[in-house]
Amino acid sequence: MDLANLFSTIDLVALCWFVAAWVGYAILVDFTSYGRGSLNARMNAYRDWWMKEMMARDVRIVDTQINASLQNGTAFFASTSLIAIGATLTLLRATEEIMSVVGSLPFVLPVSAALWELKLMGLTVVFAYAFFKFAWSYRLFNYVAILLGAAPPPEHNDTPVARAHMRRTALLTASAGRHFNRGQRALFFAVGYLGWFVSPWLLIVTTAAVLLVMWRRQFASDAHHAVASEM
Repeated sequence: MDLANLFSTIDLVALCWFVAAWVGYAILVDFTSYGRGSLNARMNAYRDWWMKEMMARDVRIVDTQINASLQNGTAFFASTSLIAIGATLTLLRATEEIMSVVGSLPFVLPVSAALWELKLMGLTVVFAYAFFKFAWSYRLFNYVAILLGAAPPPEHNDTPVARAHMRRTALLTASAGRHFNRGQRALFFAVGYLGWFVSPWLLIVTTAAVLLVMWRRQFASDAHHAVASEM
């Protein structure tokens, strides 16, 4: 299979734009000073606050319930990613039937069966990445539950051991949230990736739209303003 003959120039441009947008946004939010003003980063401060309050409580049932709800949400998205992987693999087995249906639509550009299958494989990779992120996040929330159970009693709050445990638990919670966010980001970009099945031009537009929506939610949404106003 000669990949150079499969992809047109605009296909390569659109794919490079998709990858660059995903990687660039991830670097901006996760690894730059600008990202420290995002909604995700501000929520990490509340995780620290949460663990500080948890250490002062005699009964920590509410903390375990909060962690369980976060874990359940992660499990839902992990299951959804698995279903999406199965769906794309099923589509790979019915390429001719799907192409005959899609090819009859007036707004879909004609492509070869090989290129169609490569696009589906790319979508499968995106969903697989999301699944691994959600699955690891789920595991990390398991570890958080163990650390919540291992927290020393509130009368020991001022000891170095208690402060170290509080910080350790907050960091692990932040790590679980970070991997969850990356998995959800993959699902958002998967929506943009669907535009490629219609046209590489549409992939450029849908990727830009997803990028704009995610940026707005992290830096200019009502949720961001609400959290920032409390800091």
